[in-house]
Amino acid sequence: MEPVYTLGVDVGSTASKTVLLEGGARIAGRSLVPLGAGTSGPVRAVEEVLSAVGLRREDLGCIVSTGYGRAHVEGAGDSRSELSCHAAGAVFLCPGVRTVIDIGGQDTKALQLSAAGILERFVMNDKCAAGTGRFLEVMARILEADMGELAELDERSQHPVSISSTCTVFAESEVISRLSDGAAREDIVRGIHDSIAARAAGLCARLQVHEPVFLSGGLSRDQGLVRALERRLGCPVETAELSVYAGALGAALLAYRRFRRQEREAQNG
Repeated sequence: MEPVYTLGVDVGSTASKTVLLEGGARIAGRSLVPLGAGTSGPVRAVEEVLSAVGLRREDLGCIVSTGYGRAHVEGAGDSRSELSCHAAGAVFLCPGVRTVIDIGGQDTKALQLSAAGILERFVMNDKCAAGTGRFLEVMARILEADMGELAELDERSQHPVSISSTCTVFAESEVISRLSDGAAREDIVRGIHDSIAARAAGLCARLQVHEPVFLSGGLSRDQGLVRALERRLGCPVETAELSVYAGALGAALLAYRRFRRQEREAQNG
């Protein structure tokens, strides 16, 4: 029997990600293009993952899109909310997960899952970019640091600097002022991580936080932020190598379920 391939496409505000699943269980490929909704990013991300494994769109059983730009993915058989996709992806990557924190390019979400992995409640921040990936990118640029350097800088902090502003514009001015006062970059980075973690923890406080807690989204790679969240929440925060792909992975899983459901309906019809 030929394997069934399904594709999940997560089109965010700043990046487009795909995950290709074989048989609803094995990740056969993935791609990430740092261009989001309204750009060539989604098309390029799909082309990249298919080219890497030697497949065509016609070989796919189903495509499900999600994210900010989910309505504009060519060939998608269905589009699903980011919430359901991130929940499904998190359960795949961290079986038994009960709380999911997703920090995206322009928003932050906290999800509460049942013991069976079903989404029960969620909260989101407002549309302000404070405490999101965009916020951290702006701060890193001011500090003349690559995003990949931030965890190491954070670890070297001896005298953390408080960043009290929650607005990106005001926080930018505050960081510049701290630098002018002679504060060390690593201490400012620790303060920025603490500020982001405080906002995420504030969202979680509106839910019942149960362990395990899982962090998804682009910032999940930043171990400095992971440590800050653990301090704020008072419990371990899990991540995975593919945490950044959680939304696309969830979409691919839902695509597989949709394919099997349609297959059963065709057999019974």
